[in-house]
This record gives sequence, structure tokens and C-alpha cells, in this order.
Amino acid sequence: MNVKLLISKKIIEAMILVGIPEADCKPQVRQATKIEFGNYQVNGVMFLAKKLGKSPRCLAEDIINYLDLKDIANKIEIGGIGFINIFLDNNWMAKKAKDMLIMPKLGITPIKPQTIVLDYSSPNIAKEMHVGHLRSTIIGDAMAHVFEFLGHNVIRANHIGDWGMQFGMLIAFIKKEQNKNYIDINLLKDLEDCYRKAKHNYENDPIFANLARNYVLELQRGKKNCLNIWKKIVNISMKQNQEIYNRLNVTLTNKDIMGESLYNPMLSEVVSDLKKKGLAVKSQGATVVFLNEFKNKEGKPMGVIIQKKDGGYLYSTIDIACIKYRYEKLKADRIIYYTDSRQHQHLLQVWNIVRKAGYIPNYVILEHHSFGMILDNNNNPFKTRSGDTIKLSSLLDEAFLRAYKLVKKKNKKIDDNKAKHLAEAIGMSAIKYSELSKNRVTDYIFNWDQMLTFEGNTAPYMQYAYTRLTSILDKSKHYKNFLNKDIIISNTNEERLVLCLLQFEEVIVKVAKSGTPHVMCNYIYDLTSKFSSFYEKCPILNIGDTSIKYSRLQLSLLTFKILTEVLNILGIKIVKYM
Repeated sequence: MNVKLLISKKIIEAMILVGIPEADCKPQVRQATKIEFGNYQVNGVMFLAKKLGKSPRCLAEDIINYLDLKDIANKIEIGGIGFINIFLDNNWMAKKAKDMLIMPKLGITPIKPQTIVLDYSSPNIAKEMHVGHLRSTIIGDAMAHVFEFLGHNVIRANHIGDWGMQFGMLIAFIKKEQNKNYIDINLLKDLEDCYRKAKHNYENDPIFANLARNYVLELQRGKKNCLNIWKKIVNISMKQNQEIYNRLNVTLTNKDIMGESLYNPMLSEVVSDLKKKGLAVKSQGATVVFLNEFKNKEGKPMGVIIQKKDGGYLYSTIDIACIKYRYEKLKADRIIYYTDSRQHQHLLQVWNIVRKAGYIPNYVILEHHSFGMILDNNNNPFKTRSGDTIKLSSLLDEAFLRAYKLVKKKNKKIDDNKAKHLAEAIGMSAIKYSELSKNRVTDYIFNWDQMLTFEGNTAPYMQYAYTRLTSILDKSKHYKNFLNKDIIISNTNEERLVLCLLQFEEVIVKVAKSGTPHVMCNYIYDLTSKFSSFYEKCPILNIGDTSIKYSRLQLSLLTFKILTEVLNILGIKIVKYM
């Protein structure tokens, strides 16, 4: 149940009865920041009153007179010059908490399912995944879980960079060397060495560069020998990438790979069609789409090249075909890209072209959920001491080692295999949660000490909270019938905990709309903090009043269910002991 949405609907009904035009009935309902302002506060009355030429307090009074919150609120008052403060009724909150506990999926309101394509991770082939892939991979996967939990049909699209000039260089180098070690590469680090040498040749040898460009064309035309080498390179890269996904508890698999190569058969047709529709023209030998909405330095329409002079295609051509494919074949209603902010203009240009070409209807939503950079303590891009980009596998190994030392320090008698298992769960989750708990649109400083502490909004704290709740519920197993009793709110700590529990749906709906999983991290930190206060001040198993005991057991169970669900959504590994 979405309390905020329920109140919003009631306010709109009251506004219409007051005589406010329906188009202006847009109440700004939000959770109150202070307890003296109630549980929810309605803003926006002042702006509306000015528009209608009325006193804000008078308009607020009129709205309250028509506001039907019977049994939902026990007090409604006007604050300041026109805020409407709503205090929820404890009996109503208790009943709704009980509904959440016994209903499937915590009583989430059923939705009309959409097909949502999420474009995330997207590593380049022939290179190891590095720290720059972390945000896209982790945020994208968490959002996939969010949408699935709400009931949407989610299609994960790992748009890997498995096409283009790097393969021309690699094929040219491998063929030039005629060395079986390069043909039968089995390790990605050997492949990276091969790529470095090929790139050096490409930049310093014009003959080699021309050969590489020709191999790109041969690959695009489907020449068998080139395709065989290309497949080998892709398989080597994705095998290691899958190992990283598995360690991070990321749900991407080989079936989600939709690389640039997938769209190669469509490119010629796309170029021809854009020409036929008058959107693409020849310019200096290349095929270009000029966009009046984007200007170059001279103030002229910016040109987006979709086919080079030599007949080769570019990323823009691939991305146009990609959107076309996602609508026509995958039946997408919403397409979301998880890439850094530098891709924003490129995506806007591609979206502009596909809209003009009529490749997708207006109802299909295109979104770019961009993110900031990961920085070091000096606010520089997070790299090794030598200035190299940090490999993701190295980062995960270090997380494991740091977590292992922490586990052994806290429990010197722990079995080593258990310590390693726990260290892997804590280390990987610490990296993930640290990423997810930051606002994706901002840069953040990577800090090992902060992410591995058992205090504050961190993975270890959440994992510990889970084990503590598990322990409480394990001790309660002999109270078999506690679910048959009512939930009772008898003090302020219970009231605050129940209100936070009821706000679960609001949070997950907000995250789905804005693509900001840090909101969910903040929520479970707030929830576990409120449960801590409740646990300290409200005896659960050691209270004589059976009704109160059973009520508090139910609140503990509901907290446990929500925490479990959110940790699963975020992809944080749950541990049974700490």
C-alpha cells in the first residue's frame, strides 16, 4: 500500500469539491520532516491560492472541510501560512501493517506491467572489466530487481562492445603474427597484451592501419575466417566477465548479451531507409543526418555520421538500429541506459533520429540514467598508484582480503573456511552497497574503511541487522500462534517503526521512477535504526502481556521481511552469522 498516493488521491478529491479546476489539482504530499508537523504534509496550497486569488489559510481550510480521511487520520491541522499537516491514526496504521505482513509481496499495489529494457554493464571485449564498469553494472542490476519486484517484464541488455575497429586491429595482428599462441589465446591478460601490440602497430604503421580497417569491413560483411577469430576473442572476454558478475551477485548471464554485432545485419537497411526518408544525406563522401536541434561551434546544424566514406558504420548507426530492434523485436515500452554522463549528448542525438524516422512511437520512453565518477581521496579519478585504471577483478580480490582480516580480527576462533565464505559475502556486498548508497548522479570518494565498518549505512551493518533479526525470530518459534493476533501500537517507538514499515511501497515506487537506489539504502538504514530503538526500549519476548508480545513479534517479522526483500533487490548477500 502506498500511503502517500492514498493521501494524494484524497486531497485531489477534496480540491475538486472545493471547485479547483482539475488541471490545477496537483497536491505536493510528502513525508513530514518533524513529528510536530504530523506524519505527512501537503504543500503547494500557497502557490494555488495565489493563482486563485485566495488566502492560503482559507483555501487550506476549505480543502480540509471536504477532505475525507475518516479512520485514516486522527488529526488534520493547518501549519504556517497554509501547510496541511496530517497525523495518521494508530489503529489504521496497525491494521495496514498487519495487511502487509500477511499479503503476498508485502501488499504491493498491483501495476499494469510494462516491458522495460535495461542497458547496463556493457564492457568492451578484449579488455578486462575495470572500475569504470562498476556503477553501470551494480546500479543497472539493482534496478532490474526493482522493476521485477513491482511486476514489470524486465529485459536485461548487456550491450557489449564486440564490434568495431578494435577487432580489425586484433585480426590484423593475429593474422600478421601467424602465431598459434595468439590464435589459441585462453587468458584475457594474453588477449590484452595482443591488443596493446595491435594498437601500437595501428598508430605507428600506416600499412597495418589500412589492413585493420579492411578487416573491419570484412568482419561486417561476414567473412568466415574473421568471424571465427572474433568469436574466440568474445568468448574469452565474456568468460572472465561472467566470473566477475557471479562474485558480485549480479544476475547478468550469456543469454543477456546483446552486443553491437547483433545489429550488424540491420545497418545497411537503416542507412537506406534514413536516406529514403530524407533524413540522411551525402556530405563529403559520408552519409550524415543533420540535426537542427543540435548546433556545432559555428552555430550550424550538427551532423551525425551514420556511414563513413569507406562504407563502414559507426556507433550512432548501431545505436539507431539497437533502439529499432528493442521496440520491434523486444516490444519495449521503456528503454533505460545506464552509462556515464559523457554519453548523454550522443544518446539525445540518436533518440532524435529514431523519433524523426518513426522507428518508435511516442509512448515508448527513452531514459538515460547517467552517473558520476568514482574518485580517490584527492578527488581525482580512482586509479592505481601508477596511474593505470583499476581492474575490477583486482578490486574484488582486495575487498575479499580486507574483509577476511576484519572477520578474523572480530572472531579469532572462527573456522578458516567459514571465515573465507563470510569474507567473500561481506567484501563483495561492501563494494556493492557503498556504490548503491551514493546518489548515482554525483561523484563519490572510494573509501575502504567507510564501506567495511559495522556502523552506519553500510553493507556489514545491514548484514548484522539481518542476523540479529534472525536470532530474535528463531527464539520466538515456540510462539506458534502469534500471527493470529492483532498488531497493537502502544508507544512512540512502535508508532515510528510502523510508519516506516508502511512507507516501503512509497520508497520502491520512487526508486523505480527516478532510478535512484540510494533512496532504498537510506530507507533500510532508517528502518533498521528505528527497529534498534524499538528493540532497546520495547521488550519482545520478556514481556508478560501476551497481546503486546505477539504484536511486537509481528513487527519484528515484518521488519525482517522488508529487510530481506530489499537486500535481495539490491543484490546484497545475506549471511546467517557474523
